[in-house]
Amino acid sequence: MRVLVTGGAGYIGSHTVLTLLEAGHDVVALDSLANASPESLRRVGDLAGREVDLRVVDLLDEQGLTDAVVDARPDAVVHFAGLKAVGESVAEPERYYRTNVGGTLNLVRAMDAAGCRTMAFSSSATVYGRVTQVPIREDAPLGATNPYGWSKFMVEQVLRDVAAADERWAVGLLRYFNPVGAHPSGRIGEDPTGTPNNLVPFIAQVAVGRHERLVVHGGDYDTVDGTGVRDYIHVVDLAEGHLAALERLTTTAGAHAWNLGTGRGSSVLEVVAAFSAACGHEVPYEVRDRRPGDVAASYADPALAASELGWTAERTLAQMCEDAWRWQSANPNGYAE
Repeated sequence: MRVLVTGGAGYIGSHTVLTLLEAGHDVVALDSLANASPESLRRVGDLAGREVDLRVVDLLDEQGLTDAVVDARPDAVVHFAGLKAVGESVAEPERYYRTNVGGTLNLVRAMDAAGCRTMAFSSSATVYGRVTQVPIREDAPLGATNPYGWSKFMVEQVLRDVAAADERWAVGLLRYFNPVGAHPSGRIGEDPTGTPNNLVPFIAQVAVGRHERLVVHGGDYDTVDGTGVRDYIHVVDLAEGHLAALERLTTTAGAHAWNLGTGRGSSVLEVVAAFSAACGHEVPYEVRDRRPGDVAASYADPALAASELGWTAERTLAQMCEDAWRWQSANPNGYAE
């Protein structure tokens, strides 16, 4: 299969490009490089033993995008490209809707022009809004609490409507929670710009000396140790989940939602302890007040993905932290070196 991966130079995108190549597929990566480095795909090429075909295109460049997709002649698309910082989305909602929703509309038109109508869309657990019951199933009520989440919700609706209007379309809506870790080689991993918004990359930067300590928001939740519980998934497991979804979509039309998660939650302090064990020293932290809008626990019920895709997350929290530390310690400044 020939697969086009949008956002292919990013964190999850680069791991998925490698997974696809290792599975024997031909891959074209498309990325604006606004929040990613081409070095990631150079290293993917080293690991895979063949150079990655990278096209530098922005999804908001409708003509450039159409030309790139038509020229790539993909059989399927994995769609990662978009903006993803929750706080930033609150400050710049128009930019998030224009990029995430508008960019996807441009991609759908470009795919249609290329005669390709199979897409695995990298959605998010943010489409479940305020979680009231865990584990979360795909039929839970949908909503959002910020513009980023609403943009994912809107894209899902667009793709559902496209698939309902044209039976040639096959769409997977892949909802995942907290991707962490890195390729076990330590050659590719997460390289956030600025201060990380997510827990594990921030812990990794504390461990390597780029920040003094971790701030834990809330220590009085009704959880095992009072800190928030989330579903952390190894990025390689996540990449393999996208591959499994693509394989299912080649024989299944319509739009389908699947949770990609472990089915169990880990608390913030459990993650801190696992990372401390991985790096060989204590990661300093301090507990402060809760953040508005945070919930005590949020984790997936991945049973549907197991039954319909034949996929389950296999890697442990310890492996996630060990691989994240291997990447961070070998690349303290990410791809900048």
